[in-house]
Parts: sequence; structure tokens; C-alpha cells
Amino acid sequence: MSKFTIEQVARHRVDTDCWIVIHGKVYDVTSFLQEHPGGKKVLLKVAGTDASKQFDAYHNASVLQNVAAKYEIGQMSDSTDGEQEGITTTEELDEQEKPSSENNPLIMGETFGDMVPFGDPMWYQDWHSPFYNDSHRAVRKYVREFVEKEIMPNCHEWDEAKQIPSELFIKAAKAGILGAVVSFGGEEKYLPYPLPAGVPLEKWDAFHSVIVTDELSRCGSGGVLWALCGGLGIGLPPILHFGSDYLKDKVVSDCLAGTKIICLAITEPSGGSDVAGLQTEAKDMGDHYLLNGEKKWITNGVFADYFCVAVRTGKPGFGGISFLLVERDMPGVSTRQMKCSGVWPSGTAYVTFEDVRVPKENLIGKENRGFKYIMQNFCSERLGVVIQATRFSRVCIEESIKYANKRKTFGKKLIDHPVIRNKLAHMIRQVEATHAWMESLVYQTMHMPPEIQPIRLVTDSLIMQ
Repeated sequence: MSKFTIEQVARHRVDTDCWIVIHGKVYDVTSFLQEHPGGKKVLLKVAGTDASKQFDAYHNASVLQNVAAKYEIGQMSDSTDGEQEGITTTEELDEQEKPSSENNPLIMGETFGDMVPFGDPMWYQDWHSPFYNDSHRAVRKYVREFVEKEIMPNCHEWDEAKQIPSELFIKAAKAGILGAVVSFGGEEKYLPYPLPAGVPLEKWDAFHSVIVTDELSRCGSGGVLWALCGGLGIGLPPILHFGSDYLKDKVVSDCLAGTKIICLAITEPSGGSDVAGLQTEAKDMGDHYLLNGEKKWITNGVFADYFCVAVRTGKPGFGGISFLLVERDMPGVSTRQMKCSGVWPSGTAYVTFEDVRVPKENLIGKENRGFKYIMQNFCSERLGVVIQATRFSRVCIEESIKYANKRKTFGKKLIDHPVIRNKLAHMIRQVEATHAWMESLVYQTMHMPPEIQPIRLVTDSLIMQ
């Protein structure tokens, strides 16, 4: 890589030729001037100089990794990194010695992660929990390493591209992650790869699945997370739990291997929560159903190979709903991507079914029993949303605490302002309360009779949302 002196860098300080130095690395940001969120004048003020101090006042190190890397052209021959005074750099903040039992007498047990206060669940930070054992700790470590290596460095790029690479599905499948996100409750023969950290299927419990979803959510991008497993996590369980052997053989292994994508199609233009009032109709034509209707806000619908579709096969109300497996290549199936305000890579779609002939063997479970299946599916689906929300909130808390410990106003760090600490305390209170409630509900899913869960647990999970 090329090396430059500060005198050489100083020659590049106009809007047609703009270089800056950040922590000893030289960046040509000419093409980035118009894209900078603060406008090009922000960069032009520090053009041709070492902008490390200004950068660290407003950014975390991840920006250099995720955004700035493509603009890097070299490094300083006499690196000025570390010469800035009066500010804690992002690297210094990230590399500070983490609290542990070796350097903090108040810590008596195990710690995991960066130990940013409340940036991880309490059982990561020297608090005891009755829900987790060594196998859970192994899964936690395994999935975190996968996310930090394969997902986090690319989130910004994939968000902007509005899609994730198909290779990620294969990598996640081989890591056992796709098999884990569906709270797998089927036969081992359908698992193409071992579950994360090699945990045997018979020892895998709901808290293992919580850890997988939680650690995946640590990437901080709902779009990337939903693209990878949003459709799979809610679209495959109905087939696993209620589908025939024919449907399981046809769909499950391919989806868990990352070679096929499935989604759940319930919400319609006329409404989402009113499942009993859905209007998409499947008429019994003897050897097949004739399907007509529309579905809206369908996660992964843009690139899905299979659609687990809620349809009306009987009388009005919840007693006339069934589940059908619809395949992408069936004539009459069309999708278009919806322009959402966020979660861009998720492939959220408007789906249209026009005279689609669906074979009778693609009926999931029994005819007109679909509402029951949907309610049971909602238990894990809604809990999954809560797990994601609490981790996304922790990402915000972690970033806020890091920023508040380096940004200065009125002569002191933000964290030293009582009003800022008060705001952080309220954020933390809400997250910790929700997380504790979520763990309690997950425990109930392991011990409460399955036929009772749709009645008892769906309401609580909806309240948490």
C-alpha cells in the first residue's frame, strides 16, 4: 500500500481532489463529498489534514470498516495516529481492558462480550440465570463469531444494495443457523447440517433458539436479518408442525440448506391483524384449488420459491381458513417489491394470485383448520419479534453509551450530564423489563401444553410488542 507524507496529503484539499487522514490511513473522499450526510463542506473543512479528532467526535470505528474502507488509498509514512490529545479515540474505546474477575473484584463469575453496561443480556455480564447452561454458552460464542465475521462488516453495503448475497444463505445453513432459527421441532433427517456448536437435536431447547435470534440481531440491521431468516423463521414451521410427509420431503431440507427460500403470506391489503377476515379465496375444483387474491407486506416475497399462504376455503370467519403451499413457478403467481422506508434487503413484496391451480397435496394440515395453525405459529413469531426488538434496542444503548463517553459538550463528556444519564436509564429500564418478560414466556413455551399456548401466550407476546 502506498505511503504519503502530510505535505503530500495537504495538496489535495479542493472539491475535485479531496484527501483526508484518519488514524494514520489516507482516504480519497472526492467521490464521497456529495454523499456525506453533513454535506461536502464538512469534509472540505478538514481536507488535506489529519481529521482523526473530528472523526472520533462523531463516529465509531465501524464507520471506517463499513463505509470508509473503499476510499482508502494508503497510509501515512510517519503515522500521526495516537498523537491527538484531549479525546478518546474509537480504537482506544474499543480496545480498553474489558472488566473481568481478574481486574475487577466485584465481578465473581463469567463475562462475555465488550461489557458495555446493558449492551448485552444480564447473564453475559456476571449475573446468574436459571435458563442457561454450557451448551447455551457454546451456541452464544459460535453465533457471535459467525455474525462478526460474515454479517456485520457487510451490513451497510447490503442495506444500500437492498439485498444480501445468495452465498450468505449457504454459509448460514452450513453453520446450522438456518436450522436453528425455525425453533426446529421436526425429525433429524430433515436437518442438512448440525445445529450451531454441534448441540444435539434432542438437547436443543427454546433458549438456544433465543440466543441464535438475539445474536443475529446484534448486526443492527433489520433488513439484513429479515432477508436471511425472516421468511424462513415464520414460513417453514407450519409445514414442519402440520404438513404431510410429502410436503416436508419436498420443502424442508432445501430451505434449511439455503438453496430454497420460503415465506409466510397472511397479511392482505384489507388488513393484517384481522386474520379471520382474510379474503384470498381458494375454490375446491376437485383435484386442485383455484386460488385468487392478494397479499401485502410479505417478507422475502420478492425472492421466495415457496409461499405458505393463508386462504379462505370455507365459510366466513376463522372456521373457513386453510393453509396452502404455493410454488413460485405455478402460473398466475406474481410479486413486486414494495418501497419500504427501511428493511430494504428483506424483499418485502406485494403478491398477486390469479387463477393459480394449487394441487390438493399442497394443503398444509386439514382443510378449514388454518386459523388454529396460524395462532400457534404466532407464538414463536411474535416472540421472535420481541427478541429482535430488545437486541436492536441494546445496539442503540451500546452505541449511545460509547458515544456519550467520548463526545464532549460544555466542557465535559455527555455521560457526565445528568439529563443524558436519565435518558439512558429510561432506555435501559424498558429493555431489561421486556427482556425479563420475554425469558419468562420462553420458559412457558417449554413447559406449557402446546394446545394452551396459542390462547395463553399470544396475548402476552402482543403486549410486549
